[in-house]
Amino acid sequence: MDNQPPPNDRSNTDALRPTATDAPPHWQLPPGVSRGLWDYAHSEAVATDYDNYFIENQLFEFDEQVLARYLVPPGLVADLGCGTARALMPLTRRGYRGLAIDISDHMLEVVREKATQENLPIECLNANLVQLDPVDDDSVDHAMCMFSTLGMIRGQEHRQQALTHVRRILRPGGRFVLHVHNFWFNLFDPGGPWWVFRSLFRSRWQRDFERGDKFFDYRGVPKMFLHVFTRGELRRDLRRAGFRIVRWIPLHHTRQRELRHAWWCGRLRANGWIIVCE
Repeated sequence: MDNQPPPNDRSNTDALRPTATDAPPHWQLPPGVSRGLWDYAHSEAVATDYDNYFIENQLFEFDEQVLARYLVPPGLVADLGCGTARALMPLTRRGYRGLAIDISDHMLEVVREKATQENLPIECLNANLVQLDPVDDDSVDHAMCMFSTLGMIRGQEHRQQALTHVRRILRPGGRFVLHVHNFWFNLFDPGGPWWVFRSLFRSRWQRDFERGDKFFDYRGVPKMFLHVFTRGELRRDLRRAGFRIVRWIPLHHTRQRELRHAWWCGRLRANGWIIVCE
């Protein structure tokens, strides 16, 4: 997901607000799943409106270009936290078979309908990215985790578990492409320097809070969670999971192209990164 609504947002957030009457208590939530993510995943309205919400958003165009360049068909590609499979469907049209993985049954139902309409070879799996045990070792040719999905997992140990699962399910030579947001880019937002200071302070003194943790209202869902990364933090996490970085793409503030002159304060100026690993 992207943590800013697109400029054409015409959605009625009250209509999209989930009714999570059967939500478990906080201590029974799946590992890495925040209350906001649980509500988001169990909102049918969010899923059915997802494609309309992003219909004029150009974020997907650059992502598709990167995926097309670095993932070469044929084979099986796993889309981790697929949403409505907007990134996966172009790949299956190019000859891939798709494995759409998401914690939201409502999102996966939209994927099934779209795949049926176009007769695309996409299999759906409802799963938490921290608990990918149903997926066999060395069973996918490539994997991707786009739109800040890794950052939607709460807790460094849970994000590490998810990355370790991705490494486990990839066949030798397979590539993994992911997108995350940059912690330091918040310095350029209104009120951002104060948020950065508070995040650094809270992470030193509050045990259940990590530097880069964000909570905000998103599409009618209160307290949606997103973790934003520093470059060094993400490099360490990927290395611990056993990945080698092939390409590190810093993103322009619009998220629609690569950041130019990244050698100049790129660690601060990049909106985020797309990373290609193997």
